[in-house]
Amino acid sequence: MSDKTETKAELPIGPVVSAAHLASGAMPALSEIEFAVTMMVNAYHRWMVRCMAASGSEGLGPLDVLVLHSVNHRGRAKTLSDICLVLNIEDTHTVTYALKKLEKAGLIASGRRGKEKTAEITPSGETACLEYRRLREALLVEPMKALGLDETELSKLAATLRLVSGNYDQAARAAAAM
Repeated sequence: MSDKTETKAELPIGPVVSAAHLASGAMPALSEIEFAVTMMVNAYHRWMVRCMAASGSEGLGPLDVLVLHSVNHRGRAKTLSDICLVLNIEDTHTVTYALKKLEKAGLIASGRRGKEKTAEITPSGETACLEYRRLREALLVEPMKALGLDETELSKLAATLRLVSGNYDQAARAAAAM
């Protein structure tokens, strides 16, 4: 075999991306991050829905589960704008729909703070969140701990992803202005 001929085993692998035409630009690693985040988001959404169903609350979508946990956070009533800000959601109507769905399921209750409508967790909602946490610890946290990952490094990764999300937000604003 000549030096110019490479076998499949010798070919370099990577970057691992979903769109080679995007990875062929100046920053292929960003395309790797985008593909990894896409896979992570889809797996995370699937996990949330199935864990919540196993917790006894079937029929909730990923956004419903996120909103439920956000409403339960710190045991304080939340406004629509509070929830959208924390979850970085621009389309408030999707959160409004999730809140209505959760209220109909008896997991949250609506109230008022001045002129603003609020949402707070009900006892049933808190029970659902606690059961989700119990299952999460057993089915997800324990196996993750067994991987021996450094929690400090995971926290740094999370901080980096939050910072990178700001660049995507800025780029989205710029694209909207074009």
